[in-house]
Formats: sequence, C-alpha cells, structure tokens
Amino acid sequence: MALGRKKKTQEVDNNEQEIELVKQEDNRNILVKNKKTLKDLIAPSGIDASNINHLAIISSITRYARSHYVSGLPRMATFPYFLRDMYNFGDVNTSVFISPINEATSQTSLNKIIVSLESERIVAAKRGDINRERLIEDKRIEAERIRDEIAAGFNKLFEASIVCTLFSYDLAELDKMSELLTMEMSKGLVNIKTAWAIQEEAFKSNLPFNRNYLEKRHTFDRSSMGTVFPFITSEIGHSTGIPLGFDKQTGLPILYDNFSPNLNNYNMVIFGKSGAGKGVTIKTITARSSVLMGIESLALDAEGEYGVVAESLGGINVVISPSSNTIINIFDIEPEIVRDEITGKERTVLNVENKVEDVTNVLVTMARGSTRSEEVNEITKQIIAEIVGEEYQAYGINNNPNSLYDDDSIELGARLTRQKKEMPTIGTWYRRLIRKAEENDNIDYQFHFSYLIKVMKQYVREYDGQMAYFDGQSTFELLDGCTFINLDISQLEERFARPLAQQILLSWIWEKYVKKNSEDKTRAKKKRVLVDEAWMLLPYPEAVDFLNTMARRARKRNVSLAVISQKFQDFYECKEAQAVLTSSDTKLFLAQDKSEIEYLREVFKLTEGESTYLLTASRGEGLLKVGNDTAILEIRPTQREFAFIETNVNKLVEQQNQTTNW
Repeated sequence: MALGRKKKTQEVDNNEQEIELVKQEDNRNILVKNKKTLKDLIAPSGIDASNINHLAIISSITRYARSHYVSGLPRMATFPYFLRDMYNFGDVNTSVFISPINEATSQTSLNKIIVSLESERIVAAKRGDINRERLIEDKRIEAERIRDEIAAGFNKLFEASIVCTLFSYDLAELDKMSELLTMEMSKGLVNIKTAWAIQEEAFKSNLPFNRNYLEKRHTFDRSSMGTVFPFITSEIGHSTGIPLGFDKQTGLPILYDNFSPNLNNYNMVIFGKSGAGKGVTIKTITARSSVLMGIESLALDAEGEYGVVAESLGGINVVISPSSNTIINIFDIEPEIVRDEITGKERTVLNVENKVEDVTNVLVTMARGSTRSEEVNEITKQIIAEIVGEEYQAYGINNNPNSLYDDDSIELGARLTRQKKEMPTIGTWYRRLIRKAEENDNIDYQFHFSYLIKVMKQYVREYDGQMAYFDGQSTFELLDGCTFINLDISQLEERFARPLAQQILLSWIWEKYVKKNSEDKTRAKKKRVLVDEAWMLLPYPEAVDFLNTMARRARKRNVSLAVISQKFQDFYECKEAQAVLTSSDTKLFLAQDKSEIEYLREVFKLTEGESTYLLTASRGEGLLKVGNDTAILEIRPTQREFAFIETNVNKLVEQQNQTTNW
C-alpha cells in the first residue's frame, strides 16, 4: 500500500513538472512575439509617399524629405567646386552609386563618340560655325586622349548615379532649402532636379542598402571619379596633437596641435553665440593641452569662468577687483632675450621707448574714459608720453638692462643677487603731471593739463580714486612654469573698467609672461594666452592696437594667442581688429545667429551648407578651419572634465546623469 501511494505521488509530480514546462514555453513564445527588434526601435511609425515631390516621415514629430538627383554635370569636374556644397548642405544625405565599365565596352563607346564628334565637326565647318567647330574638336581630342589612356592601362571609365535627400521638420523650410541647393550647385555648373513622382524610389536609393532604384547615370574617367567622393575636408590629425573632438562627417577623432610647424602661426579665434559652448571648448583645449603637451596657459577672464580650471590643473587664480589686495603696475618693464637670426646668438635687451608707448596708450584709454571723450587728442597724448618718459628717467631706467636693478647686491644664502628697483606708478606719474601743469606757460596746453588733472584723479590711490586698483607697486608676479594662471576681472564694472583692465593686463602679460620666452624654439616653452570676451576691447583703439601687436609678435616667442568672442560682426566692422583674424591660422565657428552668417560667408567664403549648419549646430559643435583644412567638429568632454569646465548648472546635472563614451 505504501508503494502504491509513492508511485501515485511521483506521477502527480511529473504531471505538474510537464504543466510548468508548457507554461514556461508559452511565456517564451509570448516574449518572442512581443519583442521589439532593432528595426522597430529605429524605424518611424510610417512614411506617407502620396505627394509627388516629397515624403512625410511620420513619427512623434513629422519630418519631411525631398530627394533630388544630379541631371547635368560640368565638362570638367574638379575639386572643390563639384559636389562640395551638396555634401555640406545642412541636414542632407547623399549617395553615389559607382559601377566600373570594362575596357572593351569603354573602347567601343569612345570610338563611337569620336566618330560622331568628327561628323559634327565637319558639319559645323561646312556651315562656317567656327566656335562650335572648336568646341567639338576639343571634345574629340579629349575623347581620344581618354581612349588611348584606357588602352595603355592608365585610365578607366565608370558609371555613376548621384542622389541626395534633404530633410526638414517644416515643409516651407524644405522648399527654401531645395531652392537654395539648386542655386548653389548651379554655380558649379551642376544641375540637380527634384525626383518628381519617383520620391519613394529616390528615397529608397538613399537608404544604406547599396541599391539604386533610379536610372540617372553619368560617365566619369578615373580622375573625374575621384572628385565625387565626400572627402571634402582634409583630415586634421597632427601627430603631436591632443584629441580635440570628432569629425562629424567621418566619425574620426581630430588631433589638434596649434603649435604644429605646418601652421603659419599659433593663434586661434573662436566665435559663437551665447550658449554655443565657447567656454567648454576652450577649457577642453586648455586642460588637455596642459596635461598631454605641457602647454602653460594664462587666461584673461572677463566672466569669472576659469578659476575652477586653474585650480583643477594645479594653477593659481588671481582676482582683481576694487576690494582685492592685488595690484598690477602698468609701468612694470622687463628685459627680454633676443636672438640674432644670422649668428643664432642671444643677448639681453631693454626697450624703454616701446614701453613708454604702451604705457602712454593705456593712460590715453584711461583719459578718454567710458565716454571715449574726443577732447583727448594728439596734444593730450604728447603730454602723457612726455611725462611717462620722464618718470622712467627719474628712476634711472634706460635701455641698459642693468638700469632695472639697484647697485647694491643682496646676499641670499650662498648666492649674491641683485635687487630690482621700484617702478614708477600712476600715482608718481600724476604728481609729475601736476608739477608740469604748474610749470606750463603755453596757453594751448592749459586746457589739456586741466583735463588730465581732473579725469586722472580717479585712478590715484592718494586721492582715494574709485578706480585706483592699478596704482602702486605690483603685488603679484607671474610664475614661470605654472600650468594655468587665471586673472579674474569679472568683479570690475563691465562697461569700462573691464576693457580697461583687459588692455592693462595684456600689456603686463606681454612684459611678465610672453617676453620671458626665448626666441629659440628649441628652448622656448609652449605658452597660450586666452582673451575671453574680446569684444569688450573693440571700442578702444589703443587696446585693439596692442591686441594686434601681440597677435603678430606672439609666434616669435612661441606663444599662442586665443581670442574668444560672441559676435563676429563686431570684428568685421572694426577694421583695426581684422589683423587678429589674419594672424590666426586656427578658426573655430560655433553656432551662430542669423545676423552673423552673412559676415562669415563674405570673409571666409563659407558654402551655403556650412552656413546652414552653423545656424543649427548643437552646443559644442562647429566648423573648424586649421590652415587650409576644414572639419565639422564635435567637442566631447569626458565626465571628469565636465566637473570643472561646465559653468551651466543644469548642463552639469544633466551630464552627471549620463555616460560619455570615447
């Protein structure tokens, strides 16, 4: 009895196991049936092909597509005027189908063409149509050349079909894009037509299935065939460069070194509207070049954005404000080492005349003030310059480098060192101004002396001037060998105090930072000077002049000047500032406002496609031009980099919730 119960229990258990297996199998079938494939995830809900001139791609937001095909080509297709504008025209997909033609077929076809052309030439000659006769003769000669090259194995014929599809979320915008593309391509004698009534076939031809549904073909020889490939931008890949980002067209990393010997200069300009990612871009460049290339950087920080970067890289952050104890003396002057280009020998020199000019220009800007007073003229400037020169003379400073030091030596440990003299200051200059005014007996000069005494008083500490924070001996020395030095002027008043500080600090940076570098490239360090919000300088001629001077002379000292600004139009309309553009071999254009595009197109000969792209570019994306090379750049900071280069709190939180892949 016990054995019978045991057997029955086993049968029940087996039945239950079978039932459970059936349930599991049914569940698996349900999962398989309901599982979403890759096609389900990437494909739209549907496509409406009922319209003869476009498709409607139906998804959460309807997107429109219009396909075109190349119907006519120039006789000679040459880079870059062939298909460049098509490849770069904003949101566009382009497909080129290429099929080789065998040698026998090529020879037969060309022989027929040659015979036909010769017949046409004879007819044209009989009619006395000299122009047509010459045209046909040129075509016949070209056909014979290609035929002979094919016979010798030096050439080959191909058939090619070219299809492009434009996309837009707005149908009216799609119409406009189609019109603009047609016009732009016609400039290069390339005719394109809308694929009327065959939009579906043309669209399918542009899908990545390598199948052509259109019979719109053109014949190319080998040299002409090379012009259709979409490698319209030269690869930016310096062997010593940093990974700057990725080329959006090729997906390849862009390795960038603005100190490459292949470049004419080391300078760069970055333009982009607010929120385009200028700060993120330049901080990424700075951080990576510091770590990977050992480049020392100094930032003139108008918005207080680079302090965290400096600290993260082991540098220093210096705040200059009315309440800070930091003083920068505009009269500071340093010797420099110059190299004889013939002998290669170096010598130490001191050029007081150049320094007098620099200080004079700063004081002129001060005198003009925020209103840029027209009462400051050449006489005013002459008075300022004379007193500046007298100040250096009074301190015994001349073109002899030894004149910068006291005669007495100071013993420091086992070494003897020379003590550097104190420099003139705005305060000592102002006191001399008052004395000169009292001594003046020239009626024509009285007004100018009175004006200077009145307006310059605000810059003098002795009189508790509101802008006296540049009066006195410098309390800070630029540290040679420091990875990143940030001079933060964001707490100064924006309209005048900040651009004035920019001019003063540029002059000071030249003395204390740039001139310290050797002219011998084998010995010189690589340094970069960042001028953020450079547009602030443009209303002040003397400031712009010094910026131009630094741009021209920086390369000799192995220094890169990086100018970052919002509106390119400001530089375009300021003729004096255009030297900055011509002296910069690297140009990066991030997202732009419509008002800026026409200026960029005029100066840098941008295509319609490039212009359209800059209107729609995402944050951190732009058009990078390095020498003669161009690329569509996408900056991709890593998670760790975002922690110290991102100033937008919302973007920082968003990034922390994502993973950045390299």
